Amino acid sequence: MATIIRSIGLPRNNFWILWGSTTASNLADGLFKISLPILAAGLTQSPGLVAGVTFAITLPWPLLALHAGALADRYNRRNMMITANLLRVVVLSTIVLFVATKLVSIWMLYGCALLLGIAETFADTAAMSLIPSIVQAGSLEKANARLVATQTLTNEFIGPSLGGLLTTVGVALTLGLSSGLYALAMFFLLGLVGVFRSANVETSSISADIIEGLHYLAKQRLLRTLTLIVGVMAGCWSAWLAILVVYVVEPGPVGLDKWGYGLLLAGIGVGGVIGAMIVNPITQQLGRRWAIGMDILGTFIMMLTPAITTNPILIGTAAIIGGMGGTMWSVVVATLRQNIVPDYLLGRVSGAMRLVGWRTLPIGAALAGIIAQTLGVRAVFALGAGVTFLLFIPFFRIITDEVISTSLSQT
Repeated sequence: MATIIRSIGLPRNNFWILWGSTTASNLADGLFKISLPILAAGLTQSPGLVAGVTFAITLPWPLLALHAGALADRYNRRNMMITANLLRVVVLSTIVLFVATKLVSIWMLYGCALLLGIAETFADTAAMSLIPSIVQAGSLEKANARLVATQTLTNEFIGPSLGGLLTTVGVALTLGLSSGLYALAMFFLLGLVGVFRSANVETSSISADIIEGLHYLAKQRLLRTLTLIVGVMAGCWSAWLAILVVYVVEPGPVGLDKWGYGLLLAGIGVGGVIGAMIVNPITQQLGRRWAIGMDILGTFIMMLTPAITTNPILIGTAAIIGGMGGTMWSVVVATLRQNIVPDYLLGRVSGAMRLVGWRTLPIGAALAGIIAQTLGVRAVFALGAGVTFLLFIPFFRIITDEVISTSLSQT
């Protein structure tokens, strides 16, 4: 693997500096992603226009992930993250100013949401490529587990809960705190020691760089298979999430109220934290292959359970199991990618792998709507379980211990 240019070794504090930045930025994510739709709902009564804010936030990922990866392989990755956080601070501060002066509009929110989505795309892609330069190869799995656990806690639990509480006082307060947290994340990054840039910087065009990254991913059998599997599972997860509210919330057959639905969904986050805590012991005892397989099994259980029962406890338990598997997958696959892919390609390959998952999300949601309308809601879960079960075929045929060992030895 090509080396990262660093002014001095691998300072121990570098990881904790990145962890501090990750904590601050993900807490900020959780705050603004709940407060922006609430702000939009106060500006318009149209559900479609309100949903457009979330759409604008997520739009840059499928459009710019490959470009973000190419730039992460060309330029200083720490500086990319600092620049992205600076953009977040400016955008959120602007929204706060417009809210305070009562000049905010839904169209202005769309533009700001789009800019925040662009910043997220570049910051996250650079962060995924930065980790191997501050952590020794033998500690990557533990580092990834800690970061994923932190992201889950702050982005899915603390951030939304705190954001919901603070918005009762004022949306401007929530967005202002989010802006301050991004500034804190930027401050942490300034403390990283080293110049975090690939040693092999190409001078070709961005398009050529992107093609090179895609070509590498297409040739790398293990990562290619993992990418295709996660694309299918992401579509299944999207279908499950898109239609679950109809099935679970009254007058749906499960009969929960909105609070109960939120509690059920929180099971995914609970499982995610548990998965981050147990992934290292599992990989040490059983190997990385079976940690990957547990995600396929967990997704299968999560999809199948609502197809065969209306018991909310069983469905919630299945959500916890699905969340556990999802986190284990994220940690193990990130570690494999960081160990296998040459550093000068890491940004592009990371972006390409994320891109596949993002592009199947709307497909899964759309298919869920069509299937639910024609065959019924339970058919969505049953078909999702069937599709997920088929993923055991490439798992047993391709994702073997031998293939994993061979891929790691070829770096």
